[in-house]
Amino acid sequence: MSEKAARIPLTDYQEYPPDEMLARAESFYAELRRRRTVREFSDRPVDQRIIEYALLAAGTAPNGANMQPWQFVVVSDPERKRRLRERGEEIEKDFYERRISDEWRSALAPLGTDAHKPYLETAPYLIAIFEKRATILSDGEKKRNYYTPESVGIATGMLITALHHAGLVTLTHTPSPMGWLNEVLERPKNERAYLLLITGYPAPDVTVPAITKKPLDEIALFI
Repeated sequence: MSEKAARIPLTDYQEYPPDEMLARAESFYAELRRRRTVREFSDRPVDQRIIEYALLAAGTAPNGANMQPWQFVVVSDPERKRRLRERGEEIEKDFYERRISDEWRSALAPLGTDAHKPYLETAPYLIAIFEKRATILSDGEKKRNYYTPESVGIATGMLITALHHAGLVTLTHTPSPMGWLNEVLERPKNERAYLLLITGYPAPDVTVPAITKKPLDEIALFI
């Protein structure tokens, strides 16, 4: 029988008056409403400490059995980024030329995506996110993790939010398949590539698609 974790008082919870709660909720929505995915990045350097704190924020995400089944690999080395772009464009070229369905191509058309990925070299940081289906302990024992896709998805959303809050922009890059990220980044077999998050400053005069988000009554039901 497993030993129960020690319990401690919840001392960090901060309650606010109802009016302040509403104001904070509205303000946070307004901040996130400004967030846009971009595909053109500046090569301006970013203080690594900003990335570190954003990752620490992501690491506070709720997760299955507190196994924290994520691994973030932060890439800034130019040669490594060059290799990621070279291999990534090779995979994407095959996807766009041979494997994409007509329906999928039509859905992507308004966004203007293609196999050309210059941002993989331009942006100062690429954050490869891996989900750990199992954790390898120091003695070599393999310990199963639980709800890994859900846990890593929540952490990824919090990471994107933290980077936006700090003043950076991001792009979620999900080449298909993604197993080659393990090879290029020398990751073990118990880690599965989840996505590649590109982050930095937006390029000067960057543009974004003229799209909107669904209103509340289309995404939520109160019953």
